Amino acid sequence: MDSSIRFNDLITLLKHLKFDLRIRGSHHIFTRTGLEEILNFQPKDTMCKSYQVKQVRDIIIKYHIGVEADDE
Repeated sequence: MDSSIRFNDLITLLKHLKFDLRIRGSHHIFTRTGLEEILNFQPKDTMCKSYQVKQVRDIIIKYHIGVEADDE
């Protein structure tokens, strides 16, 4: 369930996927070279909002992030 993801876990995932993080107040702004989209999230207490998880999932799928090319 998307609303059961901890905000810090989402931040950790995005950093692992080489997103750059900038914080302005409570806004966590993520960018990544080669992506048009900018992700701008605010935590809901310690949890993610379900639309935030969906946005991340959609971007991972759209850009095949984390999928390594087969060198063989």
